[in-house]
Amino acid sequence: MRKENLVQNVVMVVLAVAILVMSVGYALYSQTLNINGKATFSKANWDVHFDATTFNESTTIKANPKDIGNTTITYEVKLEKPGDKYSFSVNAKNFGTIDAVMKKITLSGLTEAQKKFISYKVSYNGTEYTETTDGLSEALAKDASHNVIVTVEYLLPDEASALPSEDVTVNLTVALYYETAA
Repeated sequence: MRKENLVQNVVMVVLAVAILVMSVGYALYSQTLNINGKATFSKANWDVHFDATTFNESTTIKANPKDIGNTTITYEVKLEKPGDKYSFSVNAKNFGTIDAVMKKITLSGLTEAQKKFISYKVSYNGTEYTETTDGLSEALAKDASHNVIVTVEYLLPDEASALPSEDVTVNLTVALYYETAA
């Protein structure tokens, strides 16, 4: 009987040690690690528009009336004869805290027939555009501005028959498309 008790005691001790080793091993491999942190995000805003304080008509012909809003400029001008030209400049400014990129410039409003006696062009930051252009990548950093010059001119066409036989009113549009800089 003693021998049986001794064997039972040894088996129990071995089992207790095995359970203890397995418990410690399981605890070592099943720990949960926590990482705690704190992040603060500053207020950001998107604000790209025309700076009305920089508007300047650079020709003797003046627009009347003109309205300079945040993102639009509306004007009415009368060009009476070939050679008459109206031009103005204004800055497109990034008043926000996020850098911007101009991706596209759209010029619209002229028919093919009108293009024979009307020149319509826009200079953006020194680059001249006479038609819609996509795929641009003109950066405009926060607090920066780029000069925009719009020019409309009454041309003397190669053929006199291309001149209008009566007054022509055209509604011209320039649209600058900005995205956030990636």
